[in-house]
Amino acid sequence: MDARLSTTVQMQFMRPGQLEEAARKFPVVYVPFGLIEWHGRHLPLGNDALKAHGILVKCAEEYGGVVYPPVYLHADFDRAHLLPVVTELFERLKATGFRVIIGVSGHNIQGQIDLINAALEPVVADGTVAGAGLWEVTLSHSEESDTDHAAKWETSNMMFFYPEQVDISELGEGPINFDMKPPHGIGGLDPREHASAQVGKRNVELAADAIGRKARELLASLPEGQRAFSLKSISPEHWWMV
Repeated sequence: MDARLSTTVQMQFMRPGQLEEAARKFPVVYVPFGLIEWHGRHLPLGNDALKAHGILVKCAEEYGGVVYPPVYLHADFDRAHLLPVVTELFERLKATGFRVIIGVSGHNIQGQIDLINAALEPVVADGTVAGAGLWEVTLSHSEESDTDHAAKWETSNMMFFYPEQVDISELGEGPINFDMKPPHGIGGLDPREHASAQVGKRNVELAADAIGRKARELLASLPEGQRAFSLKSISPEHWWMV
């Protein structure tokens, strides 16, 4: 696995014919979630969504399906307003013809997973589609696949996907507190000692594979007549936007 992210599985880069072909082969859509948040002085603020998006692109490259662009939102936004918006997104993806919708959050708090699953609930209620809300390592969690906050794991992921956006020198050489509190706001193992692109690569491989296998499982769980792309075609008379 290399770090390049194929544009052929990312919905925003696909032409209509490419989207339809991919959806007919494997009618699964992956939606990455994250937010703009402090991740130490050495990592990009969009780390969570970038991480989830990269893993899902690697998953789609191997298993099929397409990846929706990263959704940046905070689970603490007013849920009364946020939940209908996310549900509407999932409804529109369902109407686009997908049979499985997997929402994956790189922001590892329960609130965001609860939001994704609550938004999916009315969408999957009729049994014609299946869905799941996951953290990126929910299914791959192990000694080689884990998460933290701007420490070993998240730094390694960014070193693999976006090395030019990581600047370890910003952390200096002095002592750092790893309890999530100021002044460093980092939680986990010291990335200066434990992070590497190789660690990130292995984490991504395991996470992407586990999510891909879950996608197959969800598709197979549907009644046989509900497992195929359900839209007549990706063309103006049948589809316009999502």
